Amino acid sequence: MKRFLRVSAIIPAIAIAAGLWVRAQDQDQTTFHVKVDMVVLTFTVTDTKGKYVNGLRPSDFKVFEDDIRQKVAMFAEGTRAPVQVLDNGLTRPVPAGTPNPSTIPPGPGVVNLRSDAMSGTNVFILFDTSNYMYRGFVYASDAIADFIRGLDRADSIAVYTYSRNLNRAVPLNRDRTAAIAGLRKAVAGDDSALYNCLLLTLRDAGRVAGRKVIIVFSNGPDNASMVAPDDVRAVAEDEGIPIYVISTSEVTNDAISSSIFKRITMTTGGKSYFAKTWQKQVEAFESIREDLGNSYTVTYYPQPNPNEGFRRISIELTPESMKKYKIRARPGYRPQRSF
Repeated sequence: MKRFLRVSAIIPAIAIAAGLWVRAQDQDQTTFHVKVDMVVLTFTVTDTKGKYVNGLRPSDFKVFEDDIRQKVAMFAEGTRAPVQVLDNGLTRPVPAGTPNPSTIPPGPGVVNLRSDAMSGTNVFILFDTSNYMYRGFVYASDAIADFIRGLDRADSIAVYTYSRNLNRAVPLNRDRTAAIAGLRKAVAGDDSALYNCLLLTLRDAGRVAGRKVIIVFSNGPDNASMVAPDDVRAVAEDEGIPIYVISTSEVTNDAISSSIFKRITMTTGGKSYFAKTWQKQVEAFESIREDLGNSYTVTYYPQPNPNEGFRRISIELTPESMKKYKIRARPGYRPQRSF
């Protein structure tokens, strides 16, 4: 039986970047304090026919954390510039480059956000180059290249590839030509350590302020990772990073991988696609691109909350006519403690 190690044993740095501090009262008792900075929440709204609902305003939403109403600080739709939400519900533009005055380092699900960081999305692509990709490698590369070309000009893109190890082929930038050139240099071979490499990608994405997503293209199961997929899911959930997974027909033969992909994407606010043909892969990338362009992003400073465990996030639409609309977002996060 394959044995996984806990995330904390592999990358302890993820657990300590949480904006927390600890005070020892005596040798036998320790008191933990939780400090949460700004929370970034990205979500989509669709009507009863599955079509995106656009043009909503901050006053159309109510955001709750553990049933505690939150005050939205900033709001953005798609790739439009963010606006500041005032106490009276009105909005005003936020000067580009205005920094958050807090000096607390970013942690899971929270960031010190610059206002211009919310313009566009930081897209991390994690491309399977394991030995599962000998079939269909060129078609998958073409589908990814088409996706990169079609991204909004405000979006940034990073191209990572993985087999047994992670290769940061192209760091985050807005140069589409460089991103595609780095993608074209990828070659297939070696075992697949998807969850190890996804965890490292999450760590990189977590250091970037603003909206971000991770898109995984996988052609087969993981056979070389040391970390458990549920641990990776928990990190993604806490970081507030939606994960999209595009799998080929090969992975549908592995019920375990299919189930894991569905669970990871659902609990992070992303989606999973099982594309049996090259054309279906192209359609999956197009669906993701539409998701990014039709999403909403809100930020808020959490109200006082004694809960140091998992904090549930919920969003309600206030217009009565929209009560049946569907909101897809991550379910919450955990403000982690350091020891």
